[in-house]
Amino acid sequence: MMVPAGGAEQSMATAATVGEWIARMDPAPPPALHRRLSTLVSASAARPVAEVPEACLEAGEQLLDELLASGSTSRATALDLLAVDALITYAFQAAADDPARLEERAARAMARIAALPEALKG
Repeated sequence: MMVPAGGAEQSMATAATVGEWIARMDPAPPPALHRRLSTLVSASAARPVAEVPEACLEAGEQLLDELLASGSTSRATALDLLAVDALITYAFQAAADDPARLEERAARAMARIAALPEALKG
């Protein structure tokens, strides 16, 4: 997994918004994945950079829910599966600047992801 140079703390310090944080990842993910990540967080792009962990987690959960509900786990959805992995990874990387909340965030994220897919519960 590609990670921002200098860790999330440096990236969080140089970006003002979620969109800027995604745009400034260094080294950048492969171009197709970078474009997909940007698209997936576009609804949250203007949120403050402090909200990167939640924005990435929300986007990853939403896409994973869609993939599971549709049964789409074929090679054709490989980019989306990589995007889910990247978003969850980046969520925790960005959250690492607040280690006191990391355990609580991890427990909450696991519970939210385990509850997926919502579409199959109805």
